[in-house]
Amino acid sequence: MLDWLFNGANVFVLPFWTLMILVPNWQGTRWIMKSFLPFVALVAIYGYLLAGTIDGESAAALANPQLADLARLFANPQATATGWVHFLVMDLFVGRWIYWEGQRTGIWTTHSLTLCLFAGPIGLLCHIITQGLGDRFFSSPPEGATPEAS
Repeated sequence: MLDWLFNGANVFVLPFWTLMILVPNWQGTRWIMKSFLPFVALVAIYGYLLAGTIDGESAAALANPQLADLARLFANPQATATGWVHFLVMDLFVGRWIYWEGQRTGIWTTHSLTLCLFAGPIGLLCHIITQGLGDRFFSSPPEGATPEAS
């Protein structure tokens, strides 16, 4: 059952990433990405795995995190699967936010989403940088502004 949930969660997120990366402007992608249902499904898996992971020792390790204690905790396959599904949920959530920011602003997000899929925080940083560069160098002047005389 553990392997099935772990593998199922990995496969479950792939269509969402594929749509956001390969066909971001397709109306179907926009319609699908409006929904929070994928997160409900993933959080249900996470909750189930977490409930089977928490015992006195793991609760103590999480309440007062020490690297050695967490390393012992994550040596347990169920704890590792729980942590991995946690990554899947949060990375997809951040990816969805990047996707919608790109739709809102017109900023290209394919590179940021691809990085977010494989290394969530790096993809987020990439989007923040891309957004900053876009705002700095490619944004339109405010309405009513006149160009400065040379």
